[in-house]
Amino acid sequence: MLTPTAMTAASDRIDLRSDTLTQPTPAMREAMASAAVGDDVFDEDPTVHRLQELAATMLGHEAGLFVSSGTMGNLTAMLAHCGRGDEVILGNECHILHYEQGGIAALGGIVPRTLPTQPDGSLRLEEIEAAIRADDVHFPVTRVIALENTHNRMGGTVQTVAYMEQAAALARSRGLKLHLDGARLFNAAIALGVPVNALSRPANSVSLCLSKGLSAPVGSVLVGEKSFIARARRARKALGGGMRQAGVLAAAGIVALEQMTTRLAEDHANARILADGIAATPGLNVDAASVVTNIVFFELDAAIANDASTFCQQAAARGVLMLPTGSRRIRAVTHADVSCGQVETALEIIRHISDSCS
Repeated sequence: MLTPTAMTAASDRIDLRSDTLTQPTPAMREAMASAAVGDDVFDEDPTVHRLQELAATMLGHEAGLFVSSGTMGNLTAMLAHCGRGDEVILGNECHILHYEQGGIAALGGIVPRTLPTQPDGSLRLEEIEAAIRADDVHFPVTRVIALENTHNRMGGTVQTVAYMEQAAALARSRGLKLHLDGARLFNAAIALGVPVNALSRPANSVSLCLSKGLSAPVGSVLVGEKSFIARARRARKALGGGMRQAGVLAAAGIVALEQMTTRLAEDHANARILADGIAATPGLNVDAASVVTNIVFFELDAAIANDASTFCQQAAARGVLMLPTGSRRIRAVTHADVSCGQVETALEIIRHISDSCS
């Protein structure tokens, strides 16, 4: 770990570790301070109601549920769709599997059936169909197909409208539900140039993060049919997610949806500048053409003596924070609090470190 004296002042850092590090905007702070509130466990918070209705409308669904995080959104969805011993089909690189502490199994008794994640973040439809269990007493019952858009571990890749519709048709034909982990769904819509509801309507349930790239300080919204949301509300309460005067938080989420979704193309452009610059740096490898949203993964090749953790420590000492995600793999994420000029500065520092340890 770096000592405090080795670190750049927090205000001077260029933080590329995640788009969860965005600060709430002045408009959000003002909305939070003046929010009308009530008790959300009693379903009486008017600002929470407004957020839930806004998210459901934007995503083309009947109802919404405000939850504290994307992890809670995905978990409550699985608990609402499945019983203990039921099975969900998902990718071997998905967020639910890697970063949610096995909650679907530990808390829901739900069996994950993993399939190979393709480079674009999709699952092959023929492999999904082959994985659906037959009606046999030896097997768990397949209930859900879970997809992710954009796909975090595959570099912010996007799933197209056609693919979402095909996956939904497959799920319907086999009596299954389709859940979409849409933590960064607006990024996908912007990258594809399509309305966000074209990506979300095919799914039976969608979780949308308000604090990844949209600058809200906390929260996600889960949307779906009214009956599904009623079940999810019960699951949320069991998970300790029943909030009281949550309108203070929901107010920032409303601003996120109304003001921050249309500016995401700036983050995508900055990510492309970052990827192109890294691709031109000796010792660093990145597939710049695959960077279509705000996530950039790059690898240190054999010419770089340091591992990813040491490389990131050296960058942090110079004011650039990135995330090591493997022994030689690093993630950098652009967001509203990182300007184009800061991306250029970060590139200069990355190039300097690469040169110094080659």
